[in-house]
Order: sequence, then structure tokens, then C-alpha cells
Amino acid sequence: MDYIPNILFAIVLIIGIGYFIKNIRKLIRNIKLGQDIDVSDNKSQRWKNMAMIALGQSEMVRRPIAGILHVIVYVGFIVINIEVLEIIIDGLFGTHRIFSGIGSLYGVLIGTFEILALLVLVAVIVFWTRRNIIKLARFWKSEMTRWPKSDANYILYFEMVLMSLFLIMNATDIPFQEIATGNIISQYVSPWFAGLTENSIHIIERTAWWSHILIIFVFLNYLYFSKHLHILLAFPNTYYGSLKPKGELNNLEAVTKEVMLMMDPNVDPYATPTEGEDDEIPAKFGASDVQDLNWIQLLNAYTCTECGRCTSECPASQTGKKLSPRKIMMDTRDRLEEVGKNIDANKGEFKDDGKQLLDDYITREELWACTSCNACVEACPVSINPLSIILDMRRYLVMEQSAAPTELNTMMSNIENNGAPWPYNQMDRLNWKNE
Repeated sequence: MDYIPNILFAIVLIIGIGYFIKNIRKLIRNIKLGQDIDVSDNKSQRWKNMAMIALGQSEMVRRPIAGILHVIVYVGFIVINIEVLEIIIDGLFGTHRIFSGIGSLYGVLIGTFEILALLVLVAVIVFWTRRNIIKLARFWKSEMTRWPKSDANYILYFEMVLMSLFLIMNATDIPFQEIATGNIISQYVSPWFAGLTENSIHIIERTAWWSHILIIFVFLNYLYFSKHLHILLAFPNTYYGSLKPKGELNNLEAVTKEVMLMMDPNVDPYATPTEGEDDEIPAKFGASDVQDLNWIQLLNAYTCTECGRCTSECPASQTGKKLSPRKIMMDTRDRLEEVGKNIDANKGEFKDDGKQLLDDYITREELWACTSCNACVEACPVSINPLSIILDMRRYLVMEQSAAPTELNTMMSNIENNGAPWPYNQMDRLNWKNE
């Protein structure tokens, strides 16, 4: 009978981690639906970016209030969960605070954990207030309804409950500790239970202990369905982020080569293509669905924090246009999830569902509202690039459907016929200087 709690804990551990691994495999499968892209260059810079942006949170503090609060939550949540290792060992082997054997250092650790827990609790309450009472505009855009709105609050509630349980667990354990364990904060919570019997306090401590670890397992598996998936994906996303200057557009190699050949007076325009040249032409120009995007763009979609910094910096959004870079990423992720469920339902094979990312999720009005200014890319704290998806979908509209706006078609026709975007022939191109 003494081993029943340990067996139950082992079962919970196996189920929690097993379901998490299953979801991670599905996540990787979905991301790999994207087109391949070579990102093997400059590994030292990539490691540096990951260390500075994902681990060091360097981009978050551009907005000091939200940034500092986020750093507190991030550091606190990570450090406090070091204790999860102790809980797992205690749960499996029936020990109690196994790490207390390291002596006075254990008290320092617990004291640090408790200070961080209190800071996290305060920061989360501030976040909740900013989102639900103050109602910052970027949290109340049209795309932030239903699940996205609820999900953000669920995460805050998770963190509130976890930090509270951590402090209650420590507070009710004080009477059973053989050595001082640095209960800097929980010593002020402990008097709340002073009138209870020792057995009642022990039951509360065990309830808080079990609830704490169970909620951590629930939260771990909730990540896959939540915007907080960025807790895990921010690291690979910042590593694989583009190292090119933000103003440098990604041109198709086949098209670039064709233009260069057209500009070369020594090339015979009627020459038969050599063997292998036809293979360089892509089967499809641009992207109309998630499978046409590259896997880094799909990783971007899953990494989106839905913080809205991109949309708040977007000049098109600021002037009332329909475009929201955050919505572009959310729509891409939602469509990718839909495709993944389609594959699951059809035994590993995608069956045409009559839908696509273009038109069914992202409208043409949104795509053409973009000014290509890169403000959204600059604003993102985890190296997401909404502009790359917009440009690939525009490329599909122009090169596959000839569906550019009239103004753009006119400009491109002028460039093709006159060598300039203006409606003047080449002989008259410099006439403006005489005016």
C-alpha cells in the first residue's frame, strides 16, 4: 500500500510526457509539410541570435513595462520549475524534499524560488489587468476574439494558480521540515493554517503538492493548443531566423536567372534550354496554401506569441486597412492545423478539402494592403517574418493568376514596354528635366 502513490505518480508522469511527445511529433510533421530551404549558413551568428533573443529576451525590453514584466515571468517560471525535478524524484521514490540534503544552499534556492514566485504572481496580475481592465488596443483587434482571447487569459490563470500552489505547498510544509529551508515568502502564508491540526495541514500540503505537479503536466500538454507554444519554439525559430538585411527581398532564382539572360546581349533568345535547366523552374510560383510555404514560415506560424506588436507597428493597420500581420500568422497556423487534421483523418494522406490559405483564410485585400515596410518583422520579439508569407502569396497572385491590382499591372506593363514605371516611351523618358 505504501507504494501506491509512487505507482500513481509514475502513471501520471508517463501519460503526461507521452501525450506531450505525441503532440510534438504531430507538430514536427506539420512543419515538415513546408518546402525545404537551406539555412545551414553562419551557424555562429545563429547561435548568438538564439542566445540573445530567445534566452536573453533582448527584443522584449524594447517596450520596457511589458518587457521587464515578461522577463520576470519568463525567468521566474523557468527557475521555479527546477523544483519540478525534485518533485518528480520525490514522487517516484517516495522521498520528501530530496535536495534538502545539500544543506544551507537548499534554503537559498527555496528562498530565491519564493521571491520569484511572488514576482511572477504580481506580474501576471498586471498582465491580466492590462488585457482585461485597461484593455490595451493591440489585445482587442478583430482577430483577438473567441479562442485567442480566452487562451491568453487561461495562460494567466494557469500561472496564478501554479505560483499560489507553490507558496501554499511550502507554507504548509514548514511544520514538517527538519531544517530551515528559506521560506522567505511562505512564512507569511503559514499563519493562515495555524488553527488546523497537524493532520489537516499535512493533507493541504499533499493536495497542493499533487495539484502543482498535475497542473504542470496539464499546462505542458496545453502548450500545443496555445499561443504559449513559443516557450519551446522561440529557440529554433530565432536560430533559423533570416540573417539577411530586412530590406532584402527573396527573389526566385529561376526568374532572376531569366532576367539576367534577357539583359545579356550575347545570349540567343531562341536557343534551346540545356539539359537540367527546365528543372530549375518551380512547379508553382508563390504560395496559395500552407504546403507552398517553406518550413521556416510554418515554424514562424506556430511560434507566434499573438502579442500584437507587429500589428501595432504596421502602418497599414494604423490607417484602418484590413491588414493585421498577427492575423496573417494566426491564419497560417489555423490552416496548417486544419491540413494536419485532414492528414490524420485520412491515414497519413492529405485529401483535397476544397480550401486553401488564400481567400479562405487570408483575403487579397489584406495582402495588397501591405506596404512591404518590414515594420512587423522589426517589431517581432521572436524573429517571425509575416512579410515573407505576404510576398509569397502576392507572387502567386501575380505570376500564377495575373491577379494584381490595376495600378500594379499598369506599372509592370510600363516597365516591360518602356523600361520604367511611367507611361512614356524610352525616347521620352528624360523629358521631365525640361519642364
